Amino acid sequence: MVKAKYQNVLDLGEKLNIQNGKVEEAEGKLKVWGTAATQYEKNLLWDEIKRIGGENPSDIMADIKVADESVYARHTVSSGETLGKIAKQYYGDPSKYQKIYQANTDILKSPDLIYPDQELVIPNI
Repeated sequence: MVKAKYQNVLDLGEKLNIQNGKVEEAEGKLKVWGTAATQYEKNLLWDEIKRIGGENPSDIMADIKVADESVYARHTVSSGETLGKIAKQYYGDPSKYQKIYQANTDILKSPDLIYPDQELVIPNI
């Protein structure tokens, strides 16, 4: 029953390719474990848990680890994106695009010139 309630979380975990994933249901609680690639992916899972179960859900226990804590996320540029759009996606604030630019000066010559398929580091801030 609880597993069905949180099925969207489990589906998201599969979509994000969460490693070492494990799910158990016992005594009316759902227990999930796994390792997300980045903190951003872990946050996406927690946001979905809270969307379904509220701020402090009592019917789920999640232990999500992060494989790469050196970055907040990794992002592959799509056509039409700007650093401002990317900053808004990850930080909620397009003006933080400079943080992304500074973390990628090895591949970016200007914050105004990014190209599809470039993989950018989204730094922890």
